[in-house]
Amino acid sequence: MKILTEALPYIKSFKNKVFVIKYGGSIMSNEEAKKAFIEDVVLFKLVGINIVIVHGGGPEISGMLKRLNIQTKFESGLRVTDKDTMEIVEMILSGKVNKDITSKLSAHGIKAVGISGRDSELITAKKKYVEEGGKKIDIGYVGDVESVKRDIIVDLIDKEYIPVISPVGCDKDGQSYNINADYVAGAISSVLGAEKLILLTDVNGVYRDIKDPSSFISEIKKGEIDDMISSNIIQGGMIPKMECCRDTIESGTQNIHLINGNVEHSLLLEIFTKEGIGTMVKGDE
Repeated sequence: MKILTEALPYIKSFKNKVFVIKYGGSIMSNEEAKKAFIEDVVLFKLVGINIVIVHGGGPEISGMLKRLNIQTKFESGLRVTDKDTMEIVEMILSGKVNKDITSKLSAHGIKAVGISGRDSELITAKKKYVEEGGKKIDIGYVGDVESVKRDIIVDLIDKEYIPVISPVGCDKDGQSYNINADYVAGAISSVLGAEKLILLTDVNGVYRDIKDPSSFISEIKKGEIDDMISSNIIQGGMIPKMECCRDTIESGTQNIHLINGNVEHSLLLEIFTKEGIGTMVKGDE
């Protein structure tokens, strides 16, 4: 009863607001966490919150590449993607993972539709490079989001659907690109003016020292992010996540939450309790 009483003001406050949720990582191989994620999304929808899901699928992609004896390499937390890898990425993301999520939501009576960023040119992409030591590195068919067709997503929300979006985009010539799901979620959150962007990951949030649990950071201001990257507090796969947070806050999203999706019902614990369980990123003011 205490938990429900604590949640009530948040439920009232967030009714009819838009939450963009990025779902991926090791959560997808944790059956209990997957089940809890779907249940949390269903509850959000039933209390009147409009949900958009952007999903990754890194572990499943890596598993398939391993079975096919295709080597995987990462640069600055991003998967180097050649032509063969791109085919596997699109097959796993837009086929298997996307449809698995929509079918599980539909089983709960929720209207959900799975789409790729290529559908109706929802996501226009441009080729992405990474820099290391002042040199530009070509990482293959990896893209940045150039634009998002907002009206497609709004139309689905207005019809009471949950859009489930795979992070594959294409350029003006029709070339497909693998785009980091955090970036896609951030771009969609920005064009929708979302109340919250929630990034589910496989760690509790951000630490000053990942080996020291007491160094957990519950709140970060946008202006601190670049310094935390340059000082190596933020490293590896957390770099694109935090760059996404910085850019998305600058584009108008109110708050961003990084939470551990392997904690059962982490969405409810973060959004409907005062303490929360993750790291919140907010503007400097």
